[in-house]
Amino acid sequence: MVDSNVQTVVTPTLDPSLERRFSDFDTLVDAIEYAAKGVRGANFYNARGDVMETITWAEVRDRAETIGRKLVGMGFKKGDRIALIAETSANFVSFFVGCQYASVLPVPLPLPTSFGGKEGYVSQLRMQMESCKANGLMAPSFMDEISAQATDGLELTFKGDINAFMNSEGNGEPVLPTPDDLAYLQYSSGSTRFPHGVSVTHRSLLANTHGMGYHGVKLEENDRCVSWLPFYHDMGLVGTLLTTLTCQISVDFIPTEEFARRPLSWLRVLSGNKGTITYSPTFGFDICTRRAAMRASAMEGLDLSSVRVAGIGAEMIRPDVMKEFQQTFGQIGFSYNAFLPSYGLAECTLGVSFGEVGKGIEVDLIEEAALTGDRHVLVNGSGESRMREVVNCGRLLPEYEIEIRDEGDIPLPDRKVGRVYLRGTSVMREYFNDPETTREVLSPEGWLDTGDMGYMKDSCIYIVGRAKDMIIVNGRNHWPQDIEWAAEQVEGLKKGDVAAISVPGENSEETPLILAQCRISDASERLLLIDALKKQIQSETGVNCIIELVPPKSLPRTSSGKLSRTKARNQYMSGHLQAIAS
Repeated sequence: MVDSNVQTVVTPTLDPSLERRFSDFDTLVDAIEYAAKGVRGANFYNARGDVMETITWAEVRDRAETIGRKLVGMGFKKGDRIALIAETSANFVSFFVGCQYASVLPVPLPLPTSFGGKEGYVSQLRMQMESCKANGLMAPSFMDEISAQATDGLELTFKGDINAFMNSEGNGEPVLPTPDDLAYLQYSSGSTRFPHGVSVTHRSLLANTHGMGYHGVKLEENDRCVSWLPFYHDMGLVGTLLTTLTCQISVDFIPTEEFARRPLSWLRVLSGNKGTITYSPTFGFDICTRRAAMRASAMEGLDLSSVRVAGIGAEMIRPDVMKEFQQTFGQIGFSYNAFLPSYGLAECTLGVSFGEVGKGIEVDLIEEAALTGDRHVLVNGSGESRMREVVNCGRLLPEYEIEIRDEGDIPLPDRKVGRVYLRGTSVMREYFNDPETTREVLSPEGWLDTGDMGYMKDSCIYIVGRAKDMIIVNGRNHWPQDIEWAAEQVEGLKKGDVAAISVPGENSEETPLILAQCRISDASERLLLIDALKKQIQSETGVNCIIELVPPKSLPRTSSGKLSRTKARNQYMSGHLQAIAS
């Protein structure tokens, strides 16, 4: 694909001159030095699907060494941290890799567009910089005022944009990392109480990118990746940037904010460049389906027959959404078998398990009672039982050990739901500068408490929810995702309009509460909506909920766009999220 104005040619998919290596390097510096021997690289697009910028891995390597030398010359020491605002650009890629040539830790952080308002963003940026004890901030020039507010009083070696950095004095000798040095800090998108910076070593990173490239998506010679995921998120940073770099793949990026404006730009680039691999949370597929339904000509000229891996992760996988996507885009060549469910988390660098490539989505149809604690063993349902589809997230990458544990920390056998614990090379070293929280989730023996609930079946993992989001009523466990899904079936509500939480009731018992975004202005119609919600939820889940209607776009999200039930509950309890009077 070529932009008609600048005639920029994208990096090639094939490179016969360089033998593929699957991240079998000691450090990220070694990986970029090897990738630089080839002709592949990264390309950046706008919302119309026009290429705006390209950079080969060789050019990344050259720019990165220059940046690393300058960091050393400016006075940055090994292990210092520099906050790096994650623009989807060649500058970000070069600077992230450049930090490795100085053994400085880049800390990717979101752009202001990822937050609801300036005040909240300034506060979050300040907290993250204090959490990682940042020695510098690299931010685009349009953020100068925000940067000044967020860093007021902080002693920094550097603050500014890429032009200011490159024009600064300083040129030292590279300080190269060892495998057990930290490569970067990754802030987990679910961090709400205060930021948790995941410490990732070069050894952990390369073990994970090797596992994902070789065992997970099973990279082939003609593979090309296309992504709209943000670089501050683990799936965008590790999955689509660092894996493509360390496995020598060409990759095409659409900025997340551009994708949000024109979701079908993702599919346009996939089609135009014959992309074979892409990844998204469930909501990315959902928004494309809904956008295509709004315009009859949406799919004209598109062909998705080249896509062999459409990975799904980052949130609970909704089979119904995936089926709708395939039904919509199957007419332009998209295959249901391209879907590849996976499971991962930032605390494990990224990837933990992958389904089988080419099999599509496989589900376990389970009686709801088995997931709510009313039964001790999972059984397939029959008759009038309420059923739930649980997605098979596949086999673990070879590096991992897994245990499913009960409340007493005792390992459970197959087909029993418990808390997921993992141990392996890619598990984080710690939460940076936070020993207390580290001790809460990481044992001295290296076992990570993921906070997720799931079970094993035939050596595959099935994730059923987050332990911390579970709603317990009269001794029974209820998954908020199920209650939210039931509410979303009511006319007038859309996916993402509902948050299921619990609040203190009589005798300190948990009371389930639904926060539903409402667009209805008539008071009598609001009452009808509340009544319909109560009946629907009771019918589908057996739960009696309090219903509170809240304004549109008022439910809080994490930095990666996912619903944050924790924030919603805190805001509701503190009075900052107020219901609409009915």
